[in-house]
Amino acid sequence: MSGHSKWANIKHRKGAADAKKGKVFSRLAKEIMVSVKHGGKDVSANTRLRTALTAARNANMPRDNIDRAIKKGAGESGESVNYESIFYEGWCNGFAILAECLTENKNRTASDVRMLYDRGNGTLAGGGSVTRLFHRKAHFVVKGENADEDKLMNIVLDAGADDIEVDSGVAEIWGPQEAYDAISKALENAKIATEESGIVQKPDTLMEVTEPEIAKRVLNLIETLEEYDDIQAVYTNIDIPDEVLEKLAAEQEK
Repeated sequence: MSGHSKWANIKHRKGAADAKKGKVFSRLAKEIMVSVKHGGKDVSANTRLRTALTAARNANMPRDNIDRAIKKGAGESGESVNYESIFYEGWCNGFAILAECLTENKNRTASDVRMLYDRGNGTLAGGGSVTRLFHRKAHFVVKGENADEDKLMNIVLDAGADDIEVDSGVAEIWGPQEAYDAISKALENAKIATEESGIVQKPDTLMEVTEPEIAKRVLNLIETLEEYDDIQAVYTNIDIPDEVLEKLAAEQEK
């Protein structure tokens, strides 16, 4: 149960747009609102809401923001919530790029996302051609002294986790999406804090890129998509070796 998570490396090194707290809180609020609208306010009966609230706590989202999102999703604020969940599938230099959106205006978002793909040297793909390369998984990130494979295995294996990847002081715990609650509870009982957690799209297979220019092109498209307000998350199957990441980081510092 070990591995080398290049995507964790990319996310933690490239300074993605989600470092901006305002954007993070906005995305979390959307997810909370949609979770409440479709599953109700009862946290014990709404797995999606529990997941969203855990992510909100991990991001240090203010309690007032959380309460406001819950009330809005429940229709108690006088404002309607009509977000629609859509996946936009595409490619960039042969690598899969999957963008998860929550939007109130499907036509506007479709037009904007198409433009972002086009400008970023990517192309949109037909339905199913990219999503078939990914599967929904429970995902937890642990950093620091607790990012120890043996220690975490003893805690989360019986809770349903099926993989742990540790790299550069960052541990990623993976499991079936239905095991999210059990793994979360096991970590909580062990007093192990998570940097982030949720149900995400994990690629079945990673594709390695060795040319820095191509890696830069793909990362630029990902960052551009992450900046767009209607996009909740972006997933890819790209695998960038450490030496290529180091070259890109050196270029940014110049």
